[in-house]
Amino acid sequence: MPLEKIEAPLPGKILKVSVKVGDKIDEAGEICTIEAMKMETPILATVKGVIKELSVTAGKAVKANETIAVIEY
Repeated sequence: MPLEKIEAPLPGKILKVSVKVGDKIDEAGEICTIEAMKMETPILATVKGVIKELSVTAGKAVKANETIAVIEY
């Protein structure tokens, strides 16, 4: 089955993670929330599928383009 990588759009800190590995997620479903430049931005799924890999936890700092999750669809 095809996989879709979800990447951080900008550097920041993960505030909360809304899913876990094995969860089903809809397109535009929230994966996590990132804080950057004092703004909170939700990171959304680009496809409908199942979370196969999750690379972040709350409090983790991420770089731009770092993989946050992998969705199998």
